[in-house]
Amino acid sequence: MAILTTHVLDTYHGVPAAGVPIELSRLDGDVRTRLSRATTNADGRCHAPLLSGEAFRSGRYELAFDLEAYFRGKGVALADPPFLSTVVIHVGLAAGQKYHVPLLATPWSYSTYRGS
Repeated sequence: MAILTTHVLDTYHGVPAAGVPIELSRLDGDVRTRLSRATTNADGRCHAPLLSGEAFRSGRYELAFDLEAYFRGKGVALADPPFLSTVVIHVGLAAGQKYHVPLLATPWSYSTYRGS
């Protein structure tokens, strides 16, 4: 079954990032269609896949993680404007595949990879 999942790790505090707002959109040329919104749970994961089943088609997608809201909520003193506000990751996904896209983040840096 084709699915897309994610999780967020707060490497500044050394904990899973609970409460990070995430949006998933499909990109068709210049057209962006929002498919889902989620917020990470206590484990830094979403309760359900961001994309699965009939909605999962091969193509380009965008994951947007609202790090500014998360770190402000944790009481981190951010610059004005913050160095990172929303981290946007563009990925190409093929139907029939399982994708896991973790985000490791601080207020000043992030890293991602295709996980398992």
